[in-house]
Amino acid sequence: MANEPSTLKLSTIEPSIEPMLPRLYQVQRTHKETHETFTLELTPEDGQPLVFTPGQFNMLYAFGIGECAISISGNPADSSKLMHTTRIVGTVTTALSKLRPGDVMGIRGPFGRGWSMDLAEGNDVVFVAGGIGLAPLRPAICHVLNHREKYGKVVLLLGTRTPQDIVFRRDLQKWRSRLDVEVLVTVDRAEAGWQGNVGVVTGLIRRAPFDRLNTVAMICGPEIMMQFTVMELLKRGVPAEKIYVTMERNMKCAIGFCGHCQLGPNFLCKDGPVFRYDEIKFWFDQREF
Repeated sequence: MANEPSTLKLSTIEPSIEPMLPRLYQVQRTHKETHETFTLELTPEDGQPLVFTPGQFNMLYAFGIGECAISISGNPADSSKLMHTTRIVGTVTTALSKLRPGDVMGIRGPFGRGWSMDLAEGNDVVFVAGGIGLAPLRPAICHVLNHREKYGKVVLLLGTRTPQDIVFRRDLQKWRSRLDVEVLVTVDRAEAGWQGNVGVVTGLIRRAPFDRLNTVAMICGPEIMMQFTVMELLKRGVPAEKIYVTMERNMKCAIGFCGHCQLGPNFLCKDGPVFRYDEIKFWFDQREF
């Protein structure tokens, strides 16, 4: 009975302050991950650190422009700074990309349910990321490595369009240097000097070293990539109730009021963004999901 799917609950932390009121954060450092992706390192103006669980997100507010939902990408064990990594895709992220150290922005959160880190203990853990999907997975990876003795094998599978689109290069180099972590990276299109794998990330699942019946998989990336990743994991024998995906869809209020992120009976902002696959399997099976 201990292994029943119903026992696999997701982590959640409720915002400790008025959820619609942004807190002021100061930019401490900016880092350009790729030509279109950047990371902000932030500290709170009021000195109160933001406590979050891996997989949660914040609403980032650019004054005079607007706000958008961005997953937290920092180490949950390091409360001295808050990290967000995102791609430049619209007016808000464009404005955020222009911030420099000393500038101030607003943040609401944290919101949503995160990865089920405690219930993954004792299992092998497989992280599958598509491109910038590594950002929402990074806190979970950090958590596992912070508590390495509680988990079995740790495998990270990353797929990007080209070698130039690889994010968190320093982290990948550090993780690869460890003897207790398996890191496999593949690209859709190779460039001169690339010595690694070429092809879609799902191709790495077939040769990744993990115990299929004692594995928890955490997936983040484009929805089509997640669909095919789930299919490959199921073929490999990973139980559906041990596969988790994170969803992000047009979040506006982040507390389930506006309905913009509704998916069937669920509001992704508060019922997710992390879901166990068997919870939302019906929606994965729909055309044009």
